Amino acid sequence: MRLLFLSVGLIFFLMSACDVSKNKVLVKEIVVEAPFEMAALSVPDFSDCRRFEITDFGAEKGNIDKTTKAIAEAMKRASKNGGVVIIPEGEWLTGAIHFRSNVNLHLEEEAVLLFSENPEDYLPMVYTTWEGMECYNYSPLIYAYGCKNIAITGKGLLKAKMDIWRTWFPRPEAHMAGLKKLYNMAAKNVPVDKRQMVGSDANFRPQFIQFNRCENVLLQGVSIENSPFWVIHPYICNNVVIRDVNVFAHGHNNDGVDPEMSRNVLIEDCVFDQGDDAIAVKSGRNQDAWRLNSPAENIVIRNCLVKNGHQLLAIGSELSGGVENIYMTNCEVVDGAKLNHLVFIKTNERRGGYVKNIFVNDIKSGKIDKGVLGIETDVLYQWRDLVPTYERRLTPISNVFLTNVTSSGAKFVSRILAQEALPVENVVLKGVRVDTISGERYIHENVVGFEELEDFEQ
Repeated sequence: MRLLFLSVGLIFFLMSACDVSKNKVLVKEIVVEAPFEMAALSVPDFSDCRRFEITDFGAEKGNIDKTTKAIAEAMKRASKNGGVVIIPEGEWLTGAIHFRSNVNLHLEEEAVLLFSENPEDYLPMVYTTWEGMECYNYSPLIYAYGCKNIAITGKGLLKAKMDIWRTWFPRPEAHMAGLKKLYNMAAKNVPVDKRQMVGSDANFRPQFIQFNRCENVLLQGVSIENSPFWVIHPYICNNVVIRDVNVFAHGHNNDGVDPEMSRNVLIEDCVFDQGDDAIAVKSGRNQDAWRLNSPAENIVIRNCLVKNGHQLLAIGSELSGGVENIYMTNCEVVDGAKLNHLVFIKTNERRGGYVKNIFVNDIKSGKIDKGVLGIETDVLYQWRDLVPTYERRLTPISNVFLTNVTSSGAKFVSRILAQEALPVENVVLKGVRVDTISGERYIHENVVGFEELEDFEQ
């Protein structure tokens, strides 16, 4: 009898030890080749972690309250030792999802997370951003703040209902007043907790996915449809991998991916079909970014396909923290994609910051509306007359290299419009070929060290 008791105890101990091993988040390293020094990326691996089905926590199809609470409880349980929160096949209506560390949100094939369009489902407010300025606003649909080792994976669909959000796309007087209010608070360094942008008609739309101040982030395999604002927004993050993601979002400000003030980022094997820029590298706006002092750096984009958008690669205009070491390679833009530029760097006299070491290689494109390369230093959009320039800081831009880039048609190859006080420096094009150019090949103002070579070495 005593032997049996000891045997049962031993079995229980071994099972417990096994369970512990099943609750460990591993971290793998990814070595990325780039024309600049870049450390190996660290990403989480949940293959040895427990799985937590949301139906075990009370999720019901069509019941937003039960499903939202079930996901939150599953996240809480999974986070204790590391775990995978499973969204099973079917459509699951939910409100905001707030991540915890050491959690993988996994959507099984044919699973749909359908996010409510009701702004009330994204309250209370969270610490977030609006176009490079920090504030408290509606929660992003999926929000992670200060998390480590997190992932969204699977072959399912993340979809936003747009019934209300699309009515917020216009910029009526109340919205413009909200923009002005936030700009002035940021310019005067009003504490972020005082910048509360909910409760008026400013209608600041939330991002779909925001990873805010996170480390070791993986987004892989899922499809994303519709978004109130920017689609994927890694903000002040380190070690981010976005892989095999399909984006379809044709609303206002629907950038595909906006890595902002983030470093060590890999974006690969993705398909972008959206209403704004495909990849927009940013580093904050004006005084907020000068305060945070966190440049966007070491970002690699490769093997991506773009079906629609404004630019293939945009840098700015929120770039006040600085942008350096960006490498895009082996990407394609389909014919008829309606892009303005393949590469567009934009800033203005309020931004400061800097842009340097931009490498774009092996790009194929159909006809584009404007040109292969655009650099403009006086881009202010609606802000030009809305608010004043509190402090004038120009943006040094240098070391921009485009190699083996082809397009079937464009108005120009490059248009560089810079200030006389601070010319753009060292722009080199090698093997850039446009079949039909309808205007001038180059439109340049205040450029030092521009060079175009017909051929390049393989």
